[in-house]
Order: sequence, then structure tokens, then C-alpha cells
Amino acid sequence: MTLPGVFRARPLAHRGLHGEGRAENSMAAFLAAGEAGYGIELDVQPSADGAAMVFHDTTLGRMTGREGRIDALTADELARCALRGGGVIDTLAHVLARVGQTPVLVEIKDQARDPLGPVDGRLEKAVAAALAAHRGPAAVMSFNPASMRLMREFAPHVPRGLTTCAFESDAWGIAPEHAARLAAIEDYTQVGAGFVSHDAADPDRPALGAVRASGGAVLCWTIKSRAQEIAARRWADNITFERYRPATDPATA
Repeated sequence: MTLPGVFRARPLAHRGLHGEGRAENSMAAFLAAGEAGYGIELDVQPSADGAAMVFHDTTLGRMTGREGRIDALTADELARCALRGGGVIDTLAHVLARVGQTPVLVEIKDQARDPLGPVDGRLEKAVAAALAAHRGPAAVMSFNPASMRLMREFAPHVPRGLTTCAFESDAWGIAPEHAARLAAIEDYTQVGAGFVSHDAADPDRPALGAVRASGGAVLCWTIKSRAQEIAARRWADNITFERYRPATDPATA
């Protein structure tokens, strides 16, 4: 499904516009991104009771100082977990209700027992349910094609994409042939993708040409300076950024 043009037009704030007293993946970071004219990229993990929670890590320690996994607590319990930097862990539904027409790119974190393998679909169903009530521009993506196959089933009208990179097998803990398939973006058509979000450190990936040839968008992650942005815009349609503020009009970038 085609990615709406607004996702090409507005730079995407990585985990919101965090810093300056705003935690990553916090409501304050998302509202600040929208007010500044940016889109939002955010991550989701599951709660113990099956809600889609806006949080990057599988464990709570880095962002909350608490021990344990995020999926060991219910959504209500997580809502009482203070984030380092301000805010609490919100549900995706709550975030979507607050951000209005700000573009939201949702990355579904891999839930496979074996890295990037089959998933049970519980998180994907929760994401689909949250998006069903949302009227603003939204899209979903994942490193795991299995997640996007399920999103094609659960939310066929929501644009889907693949988060991609060089997929070095040792770093990912997957077989070399699996890594090669992912790096070649071979699942793009099968999952009904309309875009990729690709690692800015790997700009010469041959498969990106096939994405463009099919009419798909090529986004990139994660840009951290004006110099990196200039280089990325030579090959990418848009950027996901943090630690600086890009121009909101790509024509002036």
C-alpha cells in the first residue's frame, strides 16, 4: 500500500522530539514534534494484558530504573512507571488520541521467540485495534516481515513497510541465509509493503533500487546532524532524526 505523501514531506522525529526535559517515546516528546512541524516515529512493545505500549526496549531498566520485562506488567501498571526524563509509559491508543493529524510511523518491535522468526500476532492485533480508531496519517513497519504479513491481514488499509539494514547474521543471531534474504528485502512484495526505512549507514544497498522502481518510498534512520542529513537526502526520500532539528520543508534542506 502506498505511503501517504506527508511521510515523505515531514522529517520524522525518532521516538519523538526528545531531549530538553522530554523522554524518548513520551507524550511530551510527541506533542513537541507535532508542534514543531515534524512527524513522529515511535516503537511499540506488548503489556502483560495485551495492550500495545509505546516503548522501545524489551526491559524496563534503561528508561525507568526498574527491573524486569515490559511484558511482565499490565498496561495500568506500566502507566504508573515514570520514565527517566519525564512522563510515563503510554498505550499506543492514548498517544494516537493526543497527536491528532501529526503523521505517526509505528515500529512494531520483534516478538519472535527466535530472532526475526514467526510471531504469535498478539501485538499486531493490538496495534491494528488502536489504529482502527485513529483518523490521522499512520503507517506501520518492522524489521520482521512476519509482523507485516499479519498487519496485512489485521489492518489491510494501513500502509506497511520494512525496517531494513545490512542484517549481519552474527549481530542479529540468525542464519546467514536468513540474513541475506532480509538484506535483499526479498519479502517486500509478499508483505504488501509500500516503503522501507533503511539504515543510513548502508546507503548503497542494491535492493533499494527495486523499492524505488516499484514506486515505493525509501526512508532512512537515524540521522543525527545536518551533515548526515545532506548525505542521506541524496538517496532517501525522507529522514528519521534525533539530536538536532532539520528544516521542516525538505526543499530547503
